[in-house]
Amino acid sequence: MIGFLSGLIEEHAFLGLFITSFLASTILPLGSEAFVVLLISRGFDTLSVIMVASIGNYMGACTTYYVGLKGRKDVIERFFSISREQLERTDKLFAKYGAFLLLLTWMPIIGDAIAATGGILKLNFKVFSFYVFIGKMARYAALSYIAVGTMASIQ
Repeated sequence: MIGFLSGLIEEHAFLGLFITSFLASTILPLGSEAFVVLLISRGFDTLSVIMVASIGNYMGACTTYYVGLKGRKDVIERFFSISREQLERTDKLFAKYGAFLLLLTWMPIIGDAIAATGGILKLNFKVFSFYVFIGKMARYAALSYIAVGTMASIQ
């Protein structure tokens, strides 16, 4: 059974990473970090892992942005598990920090609310995309750097 799972991971690694990263940034309370570390530990190209995870996570945030843009607060609350209180808090944070707040969409709990509020506020999509992608990629790059460093120290 372990051999089967190992083979499955190897064969569909990047598709699985993309899907996991996408879903982690939308409706499911998943974390994609373990998958990133697993692939790096299995010898997958670190830059490729960072890029696939970043693109998947970015696209998930775009989905959340779009739902907010369409004003579907009912969908946000029901399927994205983002409360009105979280949206109100992030609205205040946007007023204080502006688009720079989008760098933090990778954060647990508040990250999805930031993406949704960006849509609700109808932030320019190019600005949204720039900051969100940079933030997501920086997170995966830092995680990968730590994973590679940890593995090197173990060997």
